Amino acid sequence: MTNLTLNSIRRFVNNGRVLRIAGTLLAALIISSCEEYPTPYEPGLYPRAAPAGWWDDEGASGKPRIVVHVGEQKAYFYKGKTLVGETTVSTGKPGFSTPPGHYTVLSKDADHVSSVFGDYVDEYGNAVRSNIDSRKDTRPKGSHFDGARMPYAMFFRSGYAMHQGYVPPFAASHGCIRLPGEMAVRFFENAPVGTSVTVTE
Repeated sequence: MTNLTLNSIRRFVNNGRVLRIAGTLLAALIISSCEEYPTPYEPGLYPRAAPAGWWDDEGASGKPRIVVHVGEQKAYFYKGKTLVGETTVSTGKPGFSTPPGHYTVLSKDADHVSSVFGDYVDEYGNAVRSNIDSRKDTRPKGSHFDGARMPYAMFFRSGYAMHQGYVPPFAASHGCIRLPGEMAVRFFENAPVGTSVTVTE
């Protein structure tokens, strides 16, 4: 192989690294609300989601309770004294931390849409401004608010919920606790209103 060919290959590889780093940085800026992947989702553009978890409640009984460890970015589901499920989560990012404390599930909504977080979109549904907080971000002329979808939402404190969403391997939400798809369904189906939710550091 000639030096010219080797240099061309090296430049191509280095450009690939630059693109991956740039993509990761872009994702860190984009992923800043309680919603799932921004639409349209392009594989490779966002950091890889964390592994989901496991669920096995066969033969388990007793009062349900949920424990969320912010430092671990994990949530645990118990029935009585038996641990029946564990999942990765994404809690509030710096400046929007998920408040530690002892709570209960106050209400549930399988099809919740945020009235605060989402996008400003044009008449065709194209995002004009993404991942906004409607309380703070000015709406561009000719656009309207489109709330973030938060399926399987379980509210445990005013403005705070556990719900299905994008779960990177770090805290990235506006305070909510995001769970991966299947685990959000499991937690939702097994935690009636009144279920204990403990958020700990």
